[in-house]
Amino acid sequence: MQPKMTRDIPSELRQALDSHPCYNDKAHKNFARMHLPVAPGCNIQCNYCNRKYDCSNESRPGVTSEVLSPEQALAKVSMVKEKIPELSVVAIAGPGDPLANEETFETMALVKKEFPDLTLCLSTNGLMLPENLDRIKDLGIGFVTVTINAVDPAVGERIYDFVRFQGRNYKGREAAEVLLRQQLEGIKGAVERGMLVKANMVLIPDINGDHIPEAVKVLKELGVYIINILPLIPVEGTAFSDQRAPTAKERKELQDRCSDGVRMMRHCKQCRADAIGLLGQDRQDEFAKAACGSSCGPGEAMQVSGPSVCRSIALASSDGLNVDGGLGNSPSFLIFDVKDGAPVEAGRTEVNLDMDAPLVGEAHRRRLKLVVDQLSQHSIVIVTGAGDLARSMIEAKGVRLMIFRGTVQEALKAALEGFDRDD
Repeated sequence: MQPKMTRDIPSELRQALDSHPCYNDKAHKNFARMHLPVAPGCNIQCNYCNRKYDCSNESRPGVTSEVLSPEQALAKVSMVKEKIPELSVVAIAGPGDPLANEETFETMALVKKEFPDLTLCLSTNGLMLPENLDRIKDLGIGFVTVTINAVDPAVGERIYDFVRFQGRNYKGREAAEVLLRQQLEGIKGAVERGMLVKANMVLIPDINGDHIPEAVKVLKELGVYIINILPLIPVEGTAFSDQRAPTAKERKELQDRCSDGVRMMRHCKQCRADAIGLLGQDRQDEFAKAACGSSCGPGEAMQVSGPSVCRSIALASSDGLNVDGGLGNSPSFLIFDVKDGAPVEAGRTEVNLDMDAPLVGEAHRRRLKLVVDQLSQHSIVIVTGAGDLARSMIEAKGVRLMIFRGTVQEALKAALEGFDRDD
């Protein structure tokens, strides 16, 4: 049984709440939602997140089969609304962080103007929430989800690899402190503006399992409307690939323990960034690349996988500011997707690097092969140096190797000039 209201619901949100499948457990079997994947860039790196992998049978946040422009997204809403009359909510949940992408606001403005009857919703990590609260309110977005996995920086620093905020790259405890400060301020401001806030919390049993009850108390005091405790999905290629997922029993016991005086979302399906349809009955494949943006002619498919989308750059940088690693000795690479001729940060890729392996012989070759295989999906790899063997192996994969010393921004500029010459 859900607890009673802890505060009055603004009148303009009451009707919308009745048909919101995520905020109202009585609505998810009758009303559909649609996620618009218009926000590829992200400003933090969670240790459980890998947005590079797309499987049509996989349902988890950050996964999408396409990235849309605002105009393409609007066209797709029109098509889905015609075929799914029970569509009630249009949301933006990635594949990166919506508030780190201006396309989020452009898309929401278009949808609001064209379909004023649809409820607008967004999901964010909260880093840029305080500075965008008034913009969100002005767009009529009344439902905001914040993923907040800890309210103690000592726990948070184990969950996040880095946070990029106001032009600076933060690591460790400082990164967790910056993110938490912004999240709490943003949630408080959203509640004060009459928005309904849902808090997503990823349950990582051996890291924040014992901490979540404390976090729920803090969020309850801030006025969060509903809490969603999601189970960790260990994903290959992430720092948490070897972390254990919680059992169904562990999750339920934690939900029960934390449910005193606060709503618990128990019907979450951990939706993709391009999810469409009823919860648990996704139909995104039915509409993939089938809508047409304003630049298409009659009957043409929407172009979302051309050079401006599929090109990507892997860059050896430990601090996010400078190119500072070689091909064979960099444990991770900063990734940028090239969209409409501009680089958009898309997270980090950890490479299978055995620092204890010898630097010669067959073991060395096997070590380099693992690194090259993990970088082979990218168009350009930028490093400070590479040996002859490493160079020949990666170029054999059709990847351009670029040797560069300087800042990340200077390297990206040089890489984009190389794309222009190819075109």
